[in-house]
Amino acid sequence: MSDDFLDYLRELLAGAGPVDLRPMFGGHGVYLAGTIVGIVLDETLYLKVDDETRPHFEAAGCTPCVYDMKGRALTMSYWSVPAEAMDSSQAMRPWAELAHAAALRKPAKRSRGKKKPP
Repeated sequence: MSDDFLDYLRELLAGAGPVDLRPMFGGHGVYLAGTIVGIVLDETLYLKVDDETRPHFEAAGCTPCVYDMKGRALTMSYWSVPAEAMDSSQAMRPWAELAHAAALRKPAKRSRGKKKPP
């Protein structure tokens, strides 16, 4: 993945809050204000969706990220963004805000610590 593309994404997303891109799973995680809101795979940005935001992405013709997991197709809760959102930070901002809202609604994972004896 090119550094130029990652720098461009930082610029696009900066209007929605502090941006951090971190390497993960052969791509990058996209964080806004410390919360993961997207992933970048093969120089394609995918943003977090949930039941509340998915209709916006569907209506714009976006598609889910499908990841090959040991020969099985795994559809993720991250969707592509409309082409016009990649044109400017102003066009990207509403999509990034939808992703941030979806990420904040996601319930926290439960700890896998030891169970207490009865």
